[in-house]
Amino acid sequence: MFTGIIEHLSPVKNLSLKGGGGELFLDFRDFSDDIKLGESIAVNGVCLTVKAFTGNVVSFDVSGETLKKTGLGALHKAENVNIERALRIGDRLGGHFVTGHVDGTGVIKEMKQASGQCTVFFSIEKNLTDMMIEKGSVAIDGISLTIVSVVDGMFSVALIPFTVSATTLGFKKAGDRVNIEIDMMGKWVKKLLPNMSAGNSNITREQLMEEGFS
Repeated sequence: MFTGIIEHLSPVKNLSLKGGGGELFLDFRDFSDDIKLGESIAVNGVCLTVKAFTGNVVSFDVSGETLKKTGLGALHKAENVNIERALRIGDRLGGHFVTGHVDGTGVIKEMKQASGQCTVFFSIEKNLTDMMIEKGSVAIDGISLTIVSVVDGMFSVALIPFTVSATTLGFKKAGDRVNIEIDMMGKWVKKLLPNMSAGNSNITREQLMEEGFS
């Protein structure tokens, strides 16, 4: 589990694609002091497991499903990626709960600069915007952000200068593809709504509370 608060930008050393999967090598310079084998790390919002490390270079296996569902397969050497280590019990939750399980990818359609912020518009599949609401949370390349507007197949977020300077969104431009993870609450609402619309009286307050609703 993650929070969407990016801790570090790491350059890609190499991406080796083979046998339907791949192996990703990242330079963790100034960030690798206590990295452990087997720990989970979010790379551009994708939960990966540390396979090995040599000096500052950390490697991860990437499955074929992950390559198909995310933008990791398009990474280039020296390109920066967002890094976040898994949430520890007792840590501050600065963003929102992010699982590292990407729902799909989106494309940047427009970036509007204004005083003190940059509004970015994304095009995604309608089934993803169906789970979004204005002022709700979304993870973009692992970054916890608040939705400004949402319509079928399109949504926008506002970036403050710190987010632009501390994450990969500062390097992005119109036409670039990003990983999208919908807030878990939106997924549960979409799953429950058909039953509620059909008048299913089997859904109880207790069941909703068990799924995190209160």
